[in-house]
Amino acid sequence: MKGAQVPQRTRVPGVFVAALALALSLSGCGDGLGRQSDGTDSAGKHGSAGDTHADRVEPLSGPPPAPELPVRVESADGRTVTVRSAARIVPLTGSLSEIVYTLGLGDRVVARDITATFAQARKLPVITRAHDVSAEGVLSLKPTVVLAETTTGPDEAVDQIRDAGIPLVVVEPARELADVDTRIDDVARALGVGAAGERLRKRTDKRIDAVRNDIAQGGGARGAEEQGGDRPRVAFLYLRGSASVYLLGGSRSGASSLIEAAGGVDAGKESGLKKDFTAITSEALAKAAPDVILVMTKGLDSVHGVDGLLKIPGVAQTPAGRHRRIATIDDGVLLNYGPRTDQVLRDLAAQIHAKGGRP
Repeated sequence: MKGAQVPQRTRVPGVFVAALALALSLSGCGDGLGRQSDGTDSAGKHGSAGDTHADRVEPLSGPPPAPELPVRVESADGRTVTVRSAARIVPLTGSLSEIVYTLGLGDRVVARDITATFAQARKLPVITRAHDVSAEGVLSLKPTVVLAETTTGPDEAVDQIRDAGIPLVVVEPARELADVDTRIDDVARALGVGAAGERLRKRTDKRIDAVRNDIAQGGGARGAEEQGGDRPRVAFLYLRGSASVYLLGGSRSGASSLIEAAGGVDAGKESGLKKDFTAITSEALAKAAPDVILVMTKGLDSVHGVDGLLKIPGVAQTPAGRHRRIATIDDGVLLNYGPRTDQVLRDLAAQIHAKGGRP
């Protein structure tokens, strides 16, 4: 909006930023999902969130799109940005990298954030680490366009990139399924490939809708109502044992939309937690009373598996802890809300509705 004051970049709580930065540094060699829409990987094998061989993105079919530039786009930080070239792209988050690669522009990406762990990007130099962006590292690669999120920081680094004359387009971070289409459109528009963005959005929507229909119909991961019971209460825990960071997700954690679409109830949100994360306490877990605990793969590894998770005060006393019902999704894909979200949703639904617990 012309004449309006430029808004400040959105901040997330300091404890979560610190935890996230550590988490992403630990997941630099993380795994992910690379299955096709039928749940198989490119080799035809059925994968899961922990399958390294399945950690690939699936670009749109056909030849790569040719960017139609220059374009003027409205950046989420209130600025109007003109992009004249997409020859050298630097996405500052893994989820943005995933969209760029899936649009078919991966050969134009010259660097990655540590969270871009999928196979096609793995050989690129790491020049950013979560919320610790190195302006010097970015500028050394002579990018023609940089993609960031409103949570990208520090501010000084972002401003330094922009002051160097590099077009920097900021998009809103994803927090729910409804954000998938917006993010794809925003990235495609900024890179001058609107038609490819429309194709990718339609493909992604079709796949997500198919998974949601399967869940509703009781296919694959049978809905709880189909089994004559209530929807499972699922608590999303953010864990980094090496830093003694143990957080319980609330209504703004980013996981609520996935849990609900998978046929579960977000236990943290349902128990009244309004923020993104709060420190785990026995009282908070007792109030949430989860039937299933959802964690990221590296987080579970950081506490030495399920046995270590059960040693965190209050966890063993929950229904999920007593029955060892733990769902895990890879760090690199769980909250991306992008082209692979259908795979995440299918995997999550299968796990939270599965009978029995971890050995």
